[in-house]
Parts: sequence; structure tokens; C-alpha cells
Amino acid sequence: MFREKLLKDMEFIIELDKMKSIFRKTHIIGEDRYEDDAQHSWHISIMAMILSEYTNEKIDLLKVIKMLLAHDLVEIYAGDVFCYDEQGYIDNKEKEIAAAEKIFGILDHEKADELRSLWDEFEEMKTHESIFANSMDRLQPMLNNYKNNGGTWQEYDVSKSDIYKRIEPVKHSSDELWCYVNYMIEDAFQKGLINKR
Repeated sequence: MFREKLLKDMEFIIELDKMKSIFRKTHIIGEDRYEDDAQHSWHISIMAMILSEYTNEKIDLLKVIKMLLAHDLVEIYAGDVFCYDEQGYIDNKEKEIAAAEKIFGILDHEKADELRSLWDEFEEMKTHESIFANSMDRLQPMLNNYKNNGGTWQEYDVSKSDIYKRIEPVKHSSDELWCYVNYMIEDAFQKGLINKR
């Protein structure tokens, strides 16, 4: 018969399909539909591959990609909280910790520990890898909003100062990318895609 470890791995893989049903508040560029967590995780992982040459510090790219693919798995149970929703973050950390224990707990200890360690590192944002991973996670929806004539910045009347605060990890991971981010924000503000300071 099948090893218990294989059965756990398959159960975990099947559970991951739920990522395709967790919708975010970011519209797909040029479309009137929201992206899902699976699309987001794929996109930021590819972004990391393409943009890693611009980091200020040498990073372990494979670790970054693993982190990006794992960081939103907790949303299968905790759901996605819109990044500018202050009320939604009040008890979100507790929900995500419980969700991490549940989703990673499907796996054997070795795999569970690796994924949980990657998730914790991403959340703590103390290593070069985790800061760059967070940069990709925040840059992707920013690109979508910029290319969608303001997107959720317009829809939720997000201020320029809140956008700068949200995208700050880029400032600590890449001088070149930060210049590009600064350009996008100021250009969006000049074009009226961001309505308030």
C-alpha cells in the first residue's frame, strides 16, 4: 500500500487547490476581475527570478521563491485581508498563526517545519531574503494598480503616504527598484490616479 507520508503530501497538494478560490482586491491588468492567491503567488515568484539582479545584497533566490510560494498558503483558512484595511488586521495575526498550524500540519514534521520556517521568516522580515520577498509581494499589486489607472488606489481612496508606507520594503532591498517605485507613485499622483497625499 502507499506510505503515510505520500498520502499526507497528496492531501496537502489537493488542499492547495483552494488557493485558486481566494480572491484578492487587485484586478488583473486590463481586466475587470480580481486575481486569486495562486495567480499572485506565481506572479511574484517569477518577478523574484527576473528582478533579483537588482538587489542591494546577495540573496538565496531559491529560498526567496520558496518563501513567496508558501507565504499566502495560510489564507486558505484565514482568508485574504486587503492591505489597506486597518480593521481587518486587528486579529489577523492570530488567525494566520492558527491557519499556519493547520495547513502545514497536514505534512510530515520535516516538510511542515521547513514551510513554517519559511512562512515565519517572511512574516518577520529580518533577513535579506524576506525583505526582498516582501518587496515582490508588495510591488506586484502596485504595478497592477498603476497599469489599471489607479485600480484599488482609486476604488478605496488610498493616500500617497499609505502607498509609500506599504511599499517601503523595496526601499530596503533595492535602490534601483526603489527609484522605479518612486517614479510610479509620483507619476500616478500627477495623473490623478492617487487622489490624496
